[in-house]
Amino acid sequence: MTTARAVETVFRMESARIIAGVTRIVRDVGIAEELAQDALVAALEQWPVSGVPDRPGAWLMATARHRAVDLVRRKETYARKLAEVGRTLEDVPPPAEPADPDDIDDDLLRLVFTACHPVLATEARIALTLRLVGGLTIQEIARAFLAPEPTVAQRVVRAKRALARAGVPFEVPYGADREQRLASVLEVIYLIFNEGYAATAGDDLLRPALCEDALRLARQLAALMPHEPEVHGLAALLEFQASRTATRTGPDGEPVLLADQNRSRWNRLLIRRGVDALRRAGSGPYSLQAAIAGCHAAAVRYEDTDWTAIATLYGRLVRLLPSPVVELNRAVAVSMAEGPEAALPLVDALAAAPALRSYHLLPSVRGDLLERLGRGQEARAEFERAASLTRNARERDLLLARAAALPGVSP
Repeated sequence: MTTARAVETVFRMESARIIAGVTRIVRDVGIAEELAQDALVAALEQWPVSGVPDRPGAWLMATARHRAVDLVRRKETYARKLAEVGRTLEDVPPPAEPADPDDIDDDLLRLVFTACHPVLATEARIALTLRLVGGLTIQEIARAFLAPEPTVAQRVVRAKRALARAGVPFEVPYGADREQRLASVLEVIYLIFNEGYAATAGDDLLRPALCEDALRLARQLAALMPHEPEVHGLAALLEFQASRTATRTGPDGEPVLLADQNRSRWNRLLIRRGVDALRRAGSGPYSLQAAIAGCHAAAVRYEDTDWTAIATLYGRLVRLLPSPVVELNRAVAVSMAEGPEAALPLVDALAAAPALRSYHLLPSVRGDLLERLGRGQEARAEFERAASLTRNARERDLLLARAAALPGVSP
């Protein structure tokens, strides 16, 4: 491995902690990111001459911190700030966990809460989290979300400015505020994974790199917040979902339905990790979704799936998190547990929901129920309508293929 490659690899692994450590000093994530990049440039200049240090991550951290202190020295508040950051001048390990569980002293956790602050729009939170915490480049984020690079770059810049303007403190909030902010953090990680697991647009159904980034973030968060049940619920959910990504598409990238997936290829290690995380989960929305995913993982064959348990779990989830999308998923489970005739009225009742007006899975589910009831012409129309609504080319092809396999309207 070349020295330049080693520098880039180490920086990719350590960038989030470096930015977090420097933000503690300068209290501005935008400036902290610039100082971390300065440290990267210094490594690219010095390591080819001096060699890669024994502790390259510590070298980068120390360099960025010293540059941060130099910046603080140039401020009018030099004396006060220097007293606050003096202990960061040396390469010392992070402080031990405080006795009070509500006082989590971890810079990386602070960075996660800052990047996911509700003052930012959802798109900005996602982009900033992937940039600062996930270590992705602007090009990688743009490619993952099929967005123009200038748009993503502006989104990140504006997010950092918005945090500075709002004076968002670099801290883990307490009490009720922590619960609200944690919900935002979990939502961002969940949305990142979902975009990788079922891309909303483009030519590919899956974007595995996004799934991996989200799973890594969920694991980090679970390690940083071991006493938060819903954090473990999200981690369990993503472990279970990730376990079957390899079987969700065929050789040419075409979608493979759950009933047709080769379960022997599901990743048993990820399933075991999901089971372990589920044991520490609670009864919140992510934990209930994890329990549902766990039911699928436990079934050796599709025919062995405990659909009654899944329908019950969805019933609990919809009471906790009223949503037409959750209701639609519950209807699918009911159709498998009790038959399509029991589920069709539930789906029809959702037709007027504004949130589902352009949601392609509503006519897709309805088409599936109608097909199972032997109402082929109606089912075909629903699959065609679903195909017209999706922005993902792979899903569109699958829906049109299902429509083509059914009888059309007689001339």
